[in-house]
Amino acid sequence: MVTVEFAASLRRHVPCAPQRVAAGSLRCVLSAALAAAPDLNHYVFDDQGNIRKHVAVFVNTAMVLNRQNLDQVLEPGDSVLVIQALTGG
Repeated sequence: MVTVEFAASLRRHVPCAPQRVAAGSLRCVLSAALAAAPDLNHYVFDDQGNIRKHVAVFVNTAMVLNRQNLDQVLEPGDSVLVIQALTGG
């Protein structure tokens, strides 16, 4: 199983406890976790199914840099953290 957690900045909009979902591609893992909180889907994905620019996704400790290709295969024991990316100057 893969653990998926949504940061507090997202959970304040839509409550969602950490999810344990089957291993698979990053897209499948995120989709399975979002099934528990479908209202978060539009916070995470844009209309083309890509990770939104204001969202950062980490697999274990590595940030996912390619927002379009989510075919990275996750293994049992991996963890995913979805946070709002902060911008500004």
